[in-house]
Amino acid sequence: MQRSVMWVVLAGALWGTTGTAAFFLGPDVSPVAIGAATMGLGGIVLAAIGGASTLALWRDRRSRSWVIAGALGVVVYPVTFYSAMSTAGIALGNVIALGLGPLTAAILEWRIDARSPSRVWWVASGAAVGGIVLLGASTVELGDGRPGNTALGVGLAVIAGVSYGLYTYVFGKLADAGHSPKAIAGGVFGAGAPLLLVVLLMTGAPLLASAERVGIIAYLVAGPMVIAYLAFTTALRNLRASTVATIALVEPVVATGLAVAVVGEVLGVRAVSGIALVLVSLVVFSTARGAQGRA
Repeated sequence: MQRSVMWVVLAGALWGTTGTAAFFLGPDVSPVAIGAATMGLGGIVLAAIGGASTLALWRDRRSRSWVIAGALGVVVYPVTFYSAMSTAGIALGNVIALGLGPLTAAILEWRIDARSPSRVWWVASGAAVGGIVLLGASTVELGDGRPGNTALGVGLAVIAGVSYGLYTYVFGKLADAGHSPKAIAGGVFGAGAPLLLVVLLMTGAPLLASAERVGIIAYLVAGPMVIAYLAFTTALRNLRASTVATIALVEPVVATGLAVAVVGEVLGVRAVSGIALVLVSLVVFSTARGAQGRA
């Protein structure tokens, strides 16, 4: 179980770099295009890596409704998540979206699977959510003179968080059904990829303007998508979806650190306190008792 926790931490750390990477693509690149490219192209790569197991998942009639539900989350998440970071800041967009992920997954487990979260989960989640509330209530300067729209960004981040929690829960259901991590990642992301690629064709021309931009997109596809989601789905063999989503709260910690140190976003005392609370929750989940295994 300790190894499963580390797989999620790796995934979260890679995801935490996405906002800063997107920042360096420049203001003329649409965040919708960035999200569509990252998860659309990444979905194709993951489907190819899954190979026969991806096809087997798509052919499994018992899992088809879950694949469709997960694909819906996959399509909505990237366009709202990158847009939230663009309008409300990397730190704020991350903490809201990623904070709602484990809560959404836990509610789905509770209502659909009748799995009540453990006492340890509530304690760790309470610390994490408390930190996220502090971060969300912080005053944020976006840096580099970028204009912001906090209200719009918060709304988009909420939608992204619910979408993230949805497909995380679906990943868990497919793991319960006996599908491999490669099949799950390839099947769900591959199912959502065609719609995202249509969006990319409509909005993505600026991404080809320079070799640097192509390189950044290649990194987003290879690291935060392919490597991170293979690690993420591997962890779901041993951990519940809500637990995995909670451990993945390492993402907003990494994202906030990079936003401040590299992008130039300015956070106050509340933000520092929030990061500390999130780290406490991660320490709890780094132990075998704190990580809630699959029943």
